[in-house]
Amino acid sequence: MNWFLLVIAGLFEVGFATCLGKAKESSGSIAGWWMVGFFACLAISMYLLYRVTQTLPIGTAYAVWTGIGAAGTVLVGIIIFKEPAEPMRLLFLCLLIASIVGLKLVSPS
Repeated sequence: MNWFLLVIAGLFEVGFATCLGKAKESSGSIAGWWMVGFFACLAISMYLLYRVTQTLPIGTAYAVWTGIGAAGTVLVGIIIFKEPAEPMRLLFLCLLIASIVGLKLVSPS
């Protein structure tokens, strides 16, 4: 269950990074609503990270959380924000994902 919550926490990290990017592109009250989404996703992500560190090693949990956030944010950047999907960028994204999976495989449950 804790690994599931950690993945959800990582997805909320992607959510707060996405909201931040959308707020940057917006203005006025729309930017304000994106910032509300940013703070909501941030709070949920941090709370879930706190919860999982009660049973998972902090180093592993934090690395997996940031890895999910980083990989997810790169994908959102490519899909939503039209950032370049260059081969080397995708290669390193795959290496990041492989590292996250590796940490899960060698970590205590």
